[in-house]
Amino acid sequence: MKLLKTKTKMKIIRITFLGIILMASTNCQPKNTSTKSDIAKETTFPKEAFTTEELQNYETAYFASGCFWCVEAIFESVEGVKEVYSGYSGGKEENPTYEEVAYGRTSHAEAVEVYYDPAKISFTKLVQVFFGSHDPTSLNRQGPDRGAQYRSIAFYKNDEQERIIKDYIDLLESKDAYDRPIVTQVVEFNTFYKAEEYHQDYERKNPNNSYIRNVSIPRLNRFKKNFESYLKKEIQH
Repeated sequence: MKLLKTKTKMKIIRITFLGIILMASTNCQPKNTSTKSDIAKETTFPKEAFTTEELQNYETAYFASGCFWCVEAIFESVEGVKEVYSGYSGGKEENPTYEEVAYGRTSHAEAVEVYYDPAKISFTKLVQVFFGSHDPTSLNRQGPDRGAQYRSIAFYKNDEQERIIKDYIDLLESKDAYDRPIVTQVVEFNTFYKAEEYHQDYERKNPNNSYIRNVSIPRLNRFKKNFESYLKKEIQH
């Protein structure tokens, strides 16, 4: 896959993405509506389990681009990514809860923590996955989810990562990839608070949830279609 699609293709992808998610009437709101039938089966592919000690051998990256149920599933489909956790970052409050964040009572955004093997995927490609899987021109909104808690953020942990993010934004804008300015925040990483356990692997465990069916799975499938070469081999078509 080319590092940057043509202007026309990028616009078609963005419009298609918006059309899919804007048709949904559900949203990523604080309620656990899972039933026994919802969690009876898992979606996508078998997931390899890692211990905390094993994960320490990998690098971490942090992103926010809307409902973390969607974002977690996208990054977990990428070759070289070992584990992804849903959580909260970008704010000042300590130990936030889902209800506080989802109702906009904190300055945090729903975010993900990505553990990856730099020998198999670079931070640059993770940034491409981030921008290629959501609308970075949408201010404080992704699809049906509205509020600053759903804003677009690319976090960096060092000067090199900051440069990579900003250079890629410059490249997208120089190619007029979007009709509107990119509003993604480029923020130095501080703290990541892991979300409540029932949020982890939410899409996988709740395939019949209305939000998952109408928003999350279509978003994942769109990403898989456009980034097929980035996918884990077991889920490539």
